Amino acid sequence: MAGPSRRTESRSAAGAANGVTTGADDVLDRVQWLIVASLEDDKAENIVTLDLAGRASFCDRMVVASGLADRQIAAMAEHLVEKLHAAGLRRIQVEGTGGSDWVLLDAGDIVVHLFKPEARAMYALEKMWSADLDEVTPEDVAGGVVTGGEVTGG
Repeated sequence: MAGPSRRTESRSAAGAANGVTTGADDVLDRVQWLIVASLEDDKAENIVTLDLAGRASFCDRMVVASGLADRQIAAMAEHLVEKLHAAGLRRIQVEGTGGSDWVLLDAGDIVVHLFKPEARAMYALEKMWSADLDEVTPEDVAGGVVTGGEVTGG
């Protein structure tokens, strides 16, 4: 079986897109690196990071990964909490531990979703937050799906 793969989607706010970073961006980058490194150490599969700055009010970054078993997912979550606490983040909220197909860790500006592959496919968070949803095609407008930025019957 091949090792874990990682794909990063950049959806930066205008400042970051122009190469301008702030101290907050540097902190987020370090925390994201810590999360991805921990998941890779725990053999997570299909690690995807999404930059949601300016797109979501609940977080600036999202990390999505898969584990093959409940125990693996629970261990990944536990290790993440330990490493984030060691890095100085104290208010980590965890939901779904104890045999769930989906564990969510809320580390403030970064949210981590750990799924079994079947649950990940069902919820399709990467698709939900993809840039494709923001792009309106001429076919959408012509087909009456989108008019003036509002969805209509289609």
